[in-house]
Amino acid sequence: MVALKYEGETGYRYLVATDMTWRALDILQTYSLRWLVEVFFEDWKLYEGWGREAKQLDEEGSSRGLILSLLFDHCLLLHPEQTARLKNQLPAHTVGSLQRKSQMDVLLAFIKRALEHPDPAGMLNSLTQMIGDVFN
Repeated sequence: MVALKYEGETGYRYLVATDMTWRALDILQTYSLRWLVEVFFEDWKLYEGWGREAKQLDEEGSSRGLILSLLFDHCLLLHPEQTARLKNQLPAHTVGSLQRKSQMDVLLAFIKRALEHPDPAGMLNSLTQMIGDVFN
């Protein structure tokens, strides 16, 4: 058992391991991994279809979603910012943060292209029409 108290906290947190061979350091390191798991599940629910927006709720649908999610996660390991962080032995980005970053990159590239276009208003109207055609 380990009693843990962070600066500014009034009470202790008690961490207990059932394996009596674990040292206090082993317990603390394992506890710190808990937050990585929490972030993973949060990302999964928000960005990979495991929350309220899940389309296939049965066992087969879940396994398909899991396979696609893991393939997508592996693809994001090749993202330039992720590879740079891993190469420099820094903590990896979460799936959600990389998705948001990629979305922002695409948006900024579009805005830049629109501003450099000879007829930005016409380009925006054309895009609006195409989006309307897709979603109507």
